[in-house]
Amino acid sequence: MPHRYFFWFILPALAAMVLFIALPIFSVAIQSLFVEHEQVMKEVENCGPFKCETVLQVDNETTARLQEEAPLGRFNGLGTYTNRAHLAFEEVGQIWAKTETWEDFVAGVYNLPLYKALFFTLSYTIVVTPLVLILGLFIAMGVNRLPPITKGPTIFASLLPMIVTPLIGSLILFWMVDADGILGATLQVLFQDGDLSLKASAPLTWIMLFVYGVWHNTPFAFVVFYAGLQAVPHETLEAARIDGASRWQQVRYVVVPFMMPLVIFITLMQLMDGLRVFEPIVGFSASAKATSLSWIIFNDLFGDSKLYGSAAATSVITITAVCILLTPVLIRTWRDFHRKST
Repeated sequence: MPHRYFFWFILPALAAMVLFIALPIFSVAIQSLFVEHEQVMKEVENCGPFKCETVLQVDNETTARLQEEAPLGRFNGLGTYTNRAHLAFEEVGQIWAKTETWEDFVAGVYNLPLYKALFFTLSYTIVVTPLVLILGLFIAMGVNRLPPITKGPTIFASLLPMIVTPLIGSLILFWMVDADGILGATLQVLFQDGDLSLKASAPLTWIMLFVYGVWHNTPFAFVVFYAGLQAVPHETLEAARIDGASRWQQVRYVVVPFMMPLVIFITLMQLMDGLRVFEPIVGFSASAKATSLSWIIFNDLFGDSKLYGSAAATSVITITAVCILLTPVLIRTWRDFHRKST
């Protein structure tokens, strides 16, 4: 295709990417360099029946005037990124100087808000992503071998976790593991412990969140793998059977290599989805034991005070983390494409 035609062909997509992706990211990056105006206080004389007192009160007019003059707030540069609520360079340095072992250092850093959220977010992503890939592939291969009359209902039932809204799905599982729920009551009977609760400790809460992540995301991997299985060449599989390959060897040496582009695609989607985990934490009311980067952004925007600069800084850090995690997968994809093209 001539370059001129290619340019006009791709122009609408480029314009949409600039308008809906590049410009919002740029605006968030700019907002992260500013912090909110401090409230201007003024002394007001408050007189009662017996005496008059001088009290401090917010000067709403002056504060509103400041906000009109500088809507973004006060320029703070990279100070928001380095404060205690984010990268906390000073606090990390103090912890490094005071601790003698790596365990104490990691424990100290874990108590900092951003690193605590980052640790859970990465743990969630690293645990859920491979389990989703493995279970999705196994379910797809199992459904692919079912009789045609049962495939339709089975596929529909398998897609239900993906159809349910994430917040509703997490609430359903939250009620099920409650002491009065079917799972919680069953565990109490099995372990003969009436006080047993899956919500009582951070590790159990994390496990519930991981289980929910696998339950909710596996149908997506399943439907993609199932569609890919329909394109696997039967001649190659038949040749492998004739050569004496077992079922496992057929999957390992024929099915998986053929579906590797789908594996990379699902991995990319799951990495991005895992790094923005939010709904399960809200549904499970687990913010005391597990916080994510998205939850920090939500808390800054909808807390008692609106911290737009802090939320923007966390968003930029999240975008950077996404880019770092996706880079190895993208490099592998580019190398495979370049190898095939040559």
